[in-house]
Amino acid sequence: MKRLQDKKVVITGGSGGIGAATAKMMIREGAQVLITDLDEKALKEMADEIDSPDLHWIAADVSDEEQVKKYADKAKELFGHVDVFLNNAGIEGEVKPLDEYPMDVFRKIVDVNIYGVYYGLRYIFPLMKEHGGSIIITSSLAGVRGHANMLPYVTSKHANSGMMRSAALEGAPYKIRVNSINPSPVDNRMMRSLEEGFSPGESEATKEKFEQIIPLGRYATNDEVASLAVFLASDESQFITGSTHMIDGGMTAS
Repeated sequence: MKRLQDKKVVITGGSGGIGAATAKMMIREGAQVLITDLDEKALKEMADEIDSPDLHWIAADVSDEEQVKKYADKAKELFGHVDVFLNNAGIEGEVKPLDEYPMDVFRKIVDVNIYGVYYGLRYIFPLMKEHGGSIIITSSLAGVRGHANMLPYVTSKHANSGMMRSAALEGAPYKIRVNSINPSPVDNRMMRSLEEGFSPGESEATKEKFEQIIPLGRYATNDEVASLAVFLASDESQFITGSTHMIDGGMTAS
């Protein structure tokens, strides 16, 4: 039997990077998946690429509570309940000193990375209480470490860790497990944005510098992070909850 046979899955930030890789992998493992993202065009392209009756999509802005309720209602309509929730949508913001950081960007990071994650928990939790399930919050290395010139992003990812631990305790009586995955740099769009933010016009050199401080000497791939999410979604991880799962090439060991 496939590892996620007949599991009902919701993934936010599902049209690109980690979310897309996880959706594809979970469908291959037998899941039925609802992806949501802000970009309707990207969702349609993803659906066309996968071309599976087990993939469903709905456009939603996770920072808008009513739109989060809308994707939760869609999951209930499609599946009746939810077994797995990858609470993944997030934005990186800008690279700026704390005393120069644009407040509108800071607020947007809070809206997406903190409120968006909370709204997801708030509206998906009731769809798991009867059957139990697994919630996976995509955090970051920045959820356990500080980083200069990225205070709003780091703050939001530390908040994710607090939400994960508290939700794990609330979910335990219902057999709802809640964990986070915390990647170091991942070779995707977000890191291209951050590389350019740290060294405008010299993103390749910045990537090489980042790779040099990762003990394994490279970035993670989207598929490697997706594999960890699949493990946490599966019954293989039934006794794991309230945990931070680093996937960082050894960075927190140094």
